[in-house]
Amino acid sequence: MQSLNRRQFGLSASALAVSVGVHTSSASAQTDAPSESLGVAVCGVNGRGMSHVGGFGHDPRTKINVLIDIDEAVGEQKADQVAKMQGKRPRVVRDVRDVLDADDVQILTCATPNHWHALIGVWAMQAGKDVYIEKPISHNIHEGRALVAAAKKYDRMFQTGTQCRSSDGVRDAMDFIAAGGIGEVKLARGLCYKRRKSIGALGDYAIPDSVDFDQWSGPATFTDPKLTRQRFHYDWHWQRHYGNGDSGNQGPHQTDIARWGLELDRHPNAILTYAGRLGYQAERKDPNYVDAGDTANTQVSIYDYGDKTIVFETRGLSVNDSADDELNTLFGSTRGNKIGVVFYGTEGYAVQGPDYATGRIFDTNKKLVKTFRHNSKENGQLNNVHMSNFIDAVVSRDSSSLNADARCGHLSAAIAHLGNTSYYMGQENRVAPGAIEEAVNAFASQDDDAETLRRTLKHLSDNSVDPATDQLSLGPALRFDPNAEVYVDNVDANAWLGREYRKGFEVPSAEEV
Repeated sequence: MQSLNRRQFGLSASALAVSVGVHTSSASAQTDAPSESLGVAVCGVNGRGMSHVGGFGHDPRTKINVLIDIDEAVGEQKADQVAKMQGKRPRVVRDVRDVLDADDVQILTCATPNHWHALIGVWAMQAGKDVYIEKPISHNIHEGRALVAAAKKYDRMFQTGTQCRSSDGVRDAMDFIAAGGIGEVKLARGLCYKRRKSIGALGDYAIPDSVDFDQWSGPATFTDPKLTRQRFHYDWHWQRHYGNGDSGNQGPHQTDIARWGLELDRHPNAILTYAGRLGYQAERKDPNYVDAGDTANTQVSIYDYGDKTIVFETRGLSVNDSADDELNTLFGSTRGNKIGVVFYGTEGYAVQGPDYATGRIFDTNKKLVKTFRHNSKENGQLNNVHMSNFIDAVVSRDSSSLNADARCGHLSAAIAHLGNTSYYMGQENRVAPGAIEEAVNAFASQDDDAETLRRTLKHLSDNSVDPATDQLSLGPALRFDPNAEVYVDNVDANAWLGREYRKGFEVPSAEEV
């Protein structure tokens, strides 16, 4: 397969505005139908891509003209659903390159596995398409930089799928924090306490007959064709060759909000992670059991921004009966998932959660004093509002109106990549809890890191994991240059900024897009 030449296609800004009519608000998008529609191609429709279909299908300014999926059976099935929704059946293709020249496609959206996100985005912007890409927008930092550069060079509208940026409830909570509503804030804690069962034993499994595995592999190494996980779809999230674990799956929603509330429009200065993929042996009552995943199911990453800190915690084992008294109070439950962000202020707490529509304010005694909520009946479903914000920008050609542009997506995805790099580099450094406590106490942070470690160890113990014998891995403390976007004096760490690409699937550098 040959790489693309650099080309630009599509309507000019003035022609586009004339053809669809200029809309300046998401509310108007729901009432005024343009005489012509913006054509949309959705790439990857086995999961989140159908939410793209629903979001763009809800806006009368767009029409779903193409579905792209490497699994032909999935694509054809979803095309039937789209035909019922909009009265016109989209055509189905397997290769995104087949639509880059298409005159009936002005917008390309991407909900493929993470390892394809950036290359699809770069190709589409080079071809003159505006782009909506799910989080994380990149598989590594090199790719995020390329997307930011391509959006700027080709003057394309780029929206990241972090829908909380369009939530009135979250936006109002962030405004409240910025106005000093909970005093001075120097710490935000992102939580992904979300049960993730084992994806099955590491093995050699059949690839579905309807899948072109060479093309599915794309920028990642082609494993000729060998599948080491039982379930082909979705479970790629937990194999670092393709996904980024929950740091890159759930994490970008919460770390994006953490950056937002702390007013951090840059990368951190330093990173430290302790993590592991633990507990499945105990669940299976088999000490020799090896899960097919190689990303962490238990992870704490600490990000030093100087006078501010972000901590992101992942817990994939059972999260019932948690002993985290403070967090239980703020989230209103001792059992089940906790997904959100806690901001620690000198005069109270702000919490995003338990859903994407809500921001809540607590006083210093953890008493709820104010709730901000996105009113879906009045303001529209959050998914649709986020899509329509993107369409507004496509029509107006005003990138400043985007709620989650390429830079926003890059900075938040990079948090996952930085934390995972510390883990991957230290994965073989499995140590006793005392060594982790010593390391976190020496790391610059606004958190009580020893207490966070204590809670993490208690969580493992509650899941029949003895951290003294089934040890967590301690990654190195990595210094990072936020401007140059490289690790400081660390050749080994800098090797993790990108990856080795297959011929024809290279993601160009930011300087070469």
